Amino acid sequence: MAAVPPNSIKLVLLPPFQPDLYHRAWQSIPHPTLPLLATTHQKSVTVFSLTTLSAHSALTQGHDRSVRSTTWKPNLPPQKLCLVTGSFDSTAGLWRWSDDDKTNEDEDNSDEDNERDKDWELIVVLDGQDSEIKCVSFSPTGQFLATCSRDKSVWIWEDVGANESDDEWETVAVLNEHEGDVKAVAWCPETNRTGRGRYSSDVLASASYDSTVRIWREEEEQEWVCVAVLEGHKGTVWGVQWEPRPRDNRFPRIMTWSADRTIRIWTLKEEKEEEAPQHAWGSLGGIPNTMRRSLKEEWECTAVLPTAHTRDIYSATWSPETGMVASTGSDGIIAIYREDEEGGVNGATQTEGDEAAAELDGDVPMTNGHTEEPHGSRTWKLIATKPNAHGPYEVNHITWCKRYDQGCPPERRGIEEMLVTTGDDGIVRPWQIISESS
Repeated sequence: MAAVPPNSIKLVLLPPFQPDLYHRAWQSIPHPTLPLLATTHQKSVTVFSLTTLSAHSALTQGHDRSVRSTTWKPNLPPQKLCLVTGSFDSTAGLWRWSDDDKTNEDEDNSDEDNERDKDWELIVVLDGQDSEIKCVSFSPTGQFLATCSRDKSVWIWEDVGANESDDEWETVAVLNEHEGDVKAVAWCPETNRTGRGRYSSDVLASASYDSTVRIWREEEEQEWVCVAVLEGHKGTVWGVQWEPRPRDNRFPRIMTWSADRTIRIWTLKEEKEEEAPQHAWGSLGGIPNTMRRSLKEEWECTAVLPTAHTRDIYSATWSPETGMVASTGSDGIIAIYREDEEGGVNGATQTEGDEAAAELDGDVPMTNGHTEEPHGSRTWKLIATKPNAHGPYEVNHITWCKRYDQGCPPERRGIEEMLVTTGDDGIVRPWQIISESS
């Protein structure tokens, strides 16, 4: 059961991860189950231990230009690690690290010095895209990998190896419908997807410089199609995340954040399986034929979060434990939002957000069968801000992460959440969340 979010919180800076990276760091990605954090910077990735807040290992000498993003392959045994890196050199690399003498990463931290001596091995280079790779993301099972690029494309790769040690990947789709750089890709979690008919399959979201988010599904074997275009942002959509733990058995919502300084929440309007979609081609003029009548979906913007940022929002993160959202970006501010339990109309922020966004140039949006005004959404409240999170530097990434460090009470390790921010100063900062609920 998800924890109840507090009415207000305070952010307290914990000792930063060591060593400092000294150059711009792009993002820090927690391992799905182990106390590890992978941070991309320069042409490498440093993996930190969440137990010691120090370096565990490093991935080096695999890319010719900066590593912009990384993703952990899920569902592996704890002594085997796999990361994919996406680089400005237009390639993605699949790396492996193993310690067959250990059975659990948590059991013995005394061997961490030995672990640092072990090397990550670059196993496969995935190439073919024409420009910088901006984001990489594994599907929940690890069967598919999505990569996106400045060349406006999204590539989907499938693991076709006979077993886990047989690293053979095939390109199964090249999706070219965005009209600008594709900044981010994210797979829908498996939570609340099973048993939903045509909504049960793997589903991917992509965010772009063209101010839109597109939703992709596999229609037939190895045929991926665009089923929805989410429009409303008035600037580059820097990122997208699916709701990690939906309430009330609903399909996961989508959160997007943008250069227009807004964060939007989108909700799928599910149709009953026996109903045929009506007006599938509605006002979709200009959408290529890959948006098929049978799979067309309707997504509605149901919330715009309160205004908290003065410049581009580069990153946002949705807590699986409390449902709180944290965001950061070019202005160096950390903002935290809470969703009210009771229903209501999110009228307080729609006008503010649109007025701010109107100052920026954006493409004329196409419609997707929904109105821009959010209807019947729950109310989101801004409950904390932290300016100058990395001093004068921009903050490129923020994520919720479990605590395992010595400063956390033993009974709370692996349960209590913290925030981790990654900035242009090359410092990875952990933040303790202190509830101030009345």
